[in-house]
Amino acid sequence: MKNMKTGTAMWLCLLLAFLVGTSAKAESITSPDGQLKLDFSVNAQGEPVYELSYKGKEVIKPSGLGLELKNDPGLMNGFTLADTRTSTFDETWEPVWGEVKSIRNYYNEMAVTLNQKAQERSIIIRFRLYNDGLGFRYEFPLQKNLNYFVIKEEHSQFAMAGDHTAFWIPGDYDTQEYDYTESKLSEIRGLLQGAITGNASQTSFSPTGVQTSLQMKTADGLYINLHEAALVDYSCMHLNLDDKNLIFESWLTPDAKGDKGYMQAPCRSPWRTVIVSDDARDILASKLTLNLNEPCAYEDVSWIKPVKYIGVWWEMISGKSSWAYTDDVYSVKLGETDYSKTKPNGRHAANNDNVKRYIDFASLHGFDQVLVEGWNEGWEDWFGHSKDYVFDFVTPYPDFDLKMLNAYAKAKGVKLMMHHETSASARNYERHLDTAYQFMVDNGYDAVKSGYVGNIIPRGEHHYGQWMNDHYLYAVKKAADYKICVNAHEAVRPTGLCRTYPNLIGNESARGTEYEAFAGNKPFHTTLLPFTRLIGGPMDYTPGIFDTKLSFLQGDHSFVRTTLAKQLALYVTMYSPLQMAADFPENYERHLDAFQFIKDVALDFLEPGKQYVATLYEDGKDADFEKNPTSYQIKKGIVTAKTRISVKLARSGGFALSLIEATPADRKIIKKWK
Repeated sequence: MKNMKTGTAMWLCLLLAFLVGTSAKAESITSPDGQLKLDFSVNAQGEPVYELSYKGKEVIKPSGLGLELKNDPGLMNGFTLADTRTSTFDETWEPVWGEVKSIRNYYNEMAVTLNQKAQERSIIIRFRLYNDGLGFRYEFPLQKNLNYFVIKEEHSQFAMAGDHTAFWIPGDYDTQEYDYTESKLSEIRGLLQGAITGNASQTSFSPTGVQTSLQMKTADGLYINLHEAALVDYSCMHLNLDDKNLIFESWLTPDAKGDKGYMQAPCRSPWRTVIVSDDARDILASKLTLNLNEPCAYEDVSWIKPVKYIGVWWEMISGKSSWAYTDDVYSVKLGETDYSKTKPNGRHAANNDNVKRYIDFASLHGFDQVLVEGWNEGWEDWFGHSKDYVFDFVTPYPDFDLKMLNAYAKAKGVKLMMHHETSASARNYERHLDTAYQFMVDNGYDAVKSGYVGNIIPRGEHHYGQWMNDHYLYAVKKAADYKICVNAHEAVRPTGLCRTYPNLIGNESARGTEYEAFAGNKPFHTTLLPFTRLIGGPMDYTPGIFDTKLSFLQGDHSFVRTTLAKQLALYVTMYSPLQMAADFPENYERHLDAFQFIKDVALDFLEPGKQYVATLYEDGKDADFEKNPTSYQIKKGIVTAKTRISVKLARSGGFALSLIEATPADRKIIKKWK
């Protein structure tokens, strides 16, 4: 009897210990519309755990949160819940530019304070739940025992509720210029190596690592998107998949030493985002990424304007022309190499006559600016040498009369767009940045396309590490001091920072049109980019290639895997305030009827009761992206907000539709749409 009592007492003690040690009552919030529900708790090991559901369906199963620190016990466990604060926020703000005039920022928030008693320190995890998804971040208040610290890894988990279909590109510290792969989560491991194609700089890290924005579709009809917002003074986040348990975990980009973040409190991480809906259109319409960024940092934004441009670019990309002025030199030292004594190669595209031709075309057809690449000294040995002092950004080649051309453009009502290729030598760019921007101002430039092709200098740093992310933002903020807009190529993927710094008017950060001249893009590539790359901000995709067969080139070469009509459609589906008509002027002159859409494109909501002239640019009946890409037809008619239009697409085809309010004269000569 005594043993039985002792045994019972022991079981009672164990049960009591279990009840005390397990998760405390979950703290919960719902989205404003009640469809999304977030639960947060601290488990028996003192680990923060969250889960997310949508309309009663699991979106994120119980998932751990925390950070592993270098030479430190870390911020992974041993926590107790010290405080929970909830609030509601609702505002409407107007972007400087964008697809909509105003954006509602409406969410319910829960901020949990966690105490780590053994280390005598605390952190805050802040959750914001919108009708379209979740954002959460780590915050590190200033305190004695958590001041300077180094992140070894962030361990934010996203546990999936099934083997979803995913649309992904390989995880990489240096490039996002990959074609997308569609597969089940469990198939990523077997497909990833084959999805890694060559690039000027690339560093993959895991057989199951993928990049954000990651789009998924569940078997029961949910669409889930994982990304991050407000990436400032922190490393870019990738996702590494535990494919046995279907759990994604954050994987930060390291620096040259292998460390993943140098922090000084008070500070915070970027937001980790989960956008979810049972309607795919809601993913496209979501403004969650922008809403999680800070308001515009500039008082005066009158100088920031959308731009439609053409450029001396595609002829070099396609191989017709050259960035370099001469073939005589193979080693350039700026300030020492005398180009006046070299023989021009005859293929240099950035010459006075050719640039004037582009200016004339831009002026005739109402374009704002003309981009000119290869205008400055140094292109003979710019790539592949880990060269520090590679460009000075102010010295033109002998055949590029910068002052004359800017004056010529101004007289034609056009501006030239500057090009700053850094060859990934960020150190050299920062060395010249003030001089380069002042040079732009002095010569009438107000926008720059920058590039970061190659391996980063400082050597060992990656394109998406904390150091480089700080550099990209430094260049954007410095540009604002000179009232200059920035279109950065090969930079880190956008995370909504264009709300705060709207002179960041464009980015590449994905596989764009240029790859059509290399290995080509999969026909479905541009159908996925709006759900992936564009979640964080607009893309300078550089569409508008009419000669899709690249017929001016000799021998075997790539071709553009779309119809001509699809090239027009990209101007609407690939939103950007910075749009390029990327082909040669002579190719547009052969199809001026189709080119009219590029000149007209603008998208306004139709007002009920009004009539509009609809001009449809669609694939011809025999159109095919391989056999007959330039087959198209154009149809006009009067439409209203109630008109329905059906369009049949060719293989890798598309259509574009312009809508202009009908005048009395239009109504007399143009028939109603049938």
